[in-house]
Amino acid sequence: MSIWEYANPKKFMASTGWLLPWVWGMAGLCLLVGLIWGYFFTPDDFRQGSTVKIIYLHVPSAMMAINAWVMMLVASLIWLIRRHHVSALAAKAAAPVGLTFTVIALVTGALWGQPMWGTWWAWDPRLTSFLILTLFYLGYIALWQAVENPDTAADLTAVLCLVGSVFALLSRYAVLFWNQGLHQGASLSLDKEENVADVFWFPLLVCIAGFVLLFVALVLMRTRTEIRARRLQALIARERLA
Repeated sequence: MSIWEYANPKKFMASTGWLLPWVWGMAGLCLLVGLIWGYFFTPDDFRQGSTVKIIYLHVPSAMMAINAWVMMLVASLIWLIRRHHVSALAAKAAAPVGLTFTVIALVTGALWGQPMWGTWWAWDPRLTSFLILTLFYLGYIALWQAVENPDTAADLTAVLCLVGSVFALLSRYAVLFWNQGLHQGASLSLDKEENVADVFWFPLLVCIAGFVLLFVALVLMRTRTEIRARRLQALIARERLA
């Protein structure tokens, strides 16, 4: 069985119909366990105090904000190369979800930065590139709304997604490119010395799993809605011609 079979809208709707409730359930369970574990059963940090616990929202949302754009990039490339409509609709469906994660990351970052840095905002390389990524999200969504022809809109937004990917990468690796930024290094790393302490690390992993599953559930649900909307538009157009 080829993965490209799921590019067929009928196959996609049938397979995601039974999968979606399970993804919702696992997402809810992971978020419930991770957030309760992190906020109520971990100690305060010896430097940051209780503010350290904002990582259970900030880190997963920031990761998913970037990874959502990467997912949109992959889906857009599939559309440009193979012209599968489901991939274009999946990219469109992921954009508002990614934007929401981006806003959560910016807000929680500001709430953390004020007591730690003494300011709500700093033109740090990572923060600046993350803000630009937010503007790309807004532009991507606006472009879909502005272009009437869906295939033309898919083509134009795919190109915009390619350009915006530069800032998605900068948001992820700005700390490595510019050492003078205020933003700390990665909280999760293959280098064990750079990881947060295990008492924070394990509930953080559960929260990240919850955010990933939540993203998948939301994108699947919104993609299914986009497919239904496309079918409805086709039926209306057919009725008008008849």
